[in-house]
Amino acid sequence: MDQSDRITLRDGELGWHAAAFAPLEAARLFAELRETLPWHQEQLVIFGRERAVPRLVSWHGDPAARYAYSGVLHEPAPWTPALECVRTRAQQLAKRTFNSVLANLYRDGRDGMGWHSDDEPELGQNPVIASVSFGATRRFRLRHRRERSLTHALELTDGSVLVMAGATQHHWQHSITKTARPVGPRINLTFRQIAETRT
Repeated sequence: MDQSDRITLRDGELGWHAAAFAPLEAARLFAELRETLPWHQEQLVIFGRERAVPRLVSWHGDPAARYAYSGVLHEPAPWTPALECVRTRAQQLAKRTFNSVLANLYRDGRDGMGWHSDDEPELGQNPVIASVSFGATRRFRLRHRRERSLTHALELTDGSVLVMAGATQHHWQHSITKTARPVGPRINLTFRQIAETRT
């Protein structure tokens, strides 16, 4: 039942799969992920002040899939059955293998993600990121790093998969906008292939 589209984006490649998971399957996976992952709220130091990240997170992957973002080195928790299930579908759609996933739980519209690119060295030259959404629809916004007039917005719906590939992370930033309107919880899984870090 997957509806696949290629989204035209200057200096980037986006693949959109609006119905990668059927509604009942998406609801089951949302419930299982919400109940079984070890969610926690991270604290970041911004301009010398410690602040709580406005969402809950959980990092999972193969044992060597250590990942540094926001200045913190993350050791992966093991794969769960639900994550393995979603990874299989994400790999089929992205035509790539993934050894790790960052799970984000947006509890309501007050949770969000600021502007950023997934361009850490561990991800390699042109990383492929498969972003899977379950739960409430949230607006995903993109802006070109140099030409700020170039923007794009996409409603990430329940059971959808967005694949970012090519030079997207070099030239574009993305965010999940906070909103004052009533909105339910959403789980986002961003699958990636990272290089093993030396110990």
